Amino acid sequence: MTRAFDGDTLVFATHNKGKLEEMEHLLTPFGVKVVGAAEMDLPEPEETEDTFVGNARIKAHAAAKATGLPCLSDDSGITIDALNGAPGVYTADWAETGNGRDFVMAMTRAHNELEAINAAHPRLAQFRSTLVVAWPDGHDEVFEGVAPGHLTWPMRGDQGFGYDPMFVPEGHDITFAEMDRWEKNKISHRALAVQKFVKGCFGG
Repeated sequence: MTRAFDGDTLVFATHNKGKLEEMEHLLTPFGVKVVGAAEMDLPEPEETEDTFVGNARIKAHAAAKATGLPCLSDDSGITIDALNGAPGVYTADWAETGNGRDFVMAMTRAHNELEAINAAHPRLAQFRSTLVVAWPDGHDEVFEGVAPGHLTWPMRGDQGFGYDPMFVPEGHDITFAEMDRWEKNKISHRALAVQKFVKGCFGG
């Protein structure tokens, strides 16, 4: 039985402004105030697991312990079939430059690796999101969302963030980065995970 959420404030353990804005938009209808990790002055814990759920649990429980409030975390990324699921949990790592993140570099790497093995088209990929909501008593719930699609090149669009400019969601002919951000929110991996979270914890 999924534990119901009965508070009015939820800490979202992310320092990513784009993710925070998405979550605020998705949860506003339920009367929940979403507070980001930066606002709570929370450090970013080291993500030492090799799965999305493992890393999401690290972040959610660390934030719940630090704040004494229920905390939601998201670990997400893109998996590319022809690259055996890479970059997966290392999605953000591919963008690390030592001085911030460069997702154009990361997308270029993905494209170059696909070209190097002459991967067949369509180059199937999935955006994956794992949400973990943790309570201060150590209980947690897990919700996963997957948005299937394929990769395109060159990159297209200037909306969204991350790998959005090279990802065309299934059933569409434009990239996530060419979509209105709130339209993307209806079909994104994170939106699908949030729908499960809402159904499980809010009865929505």
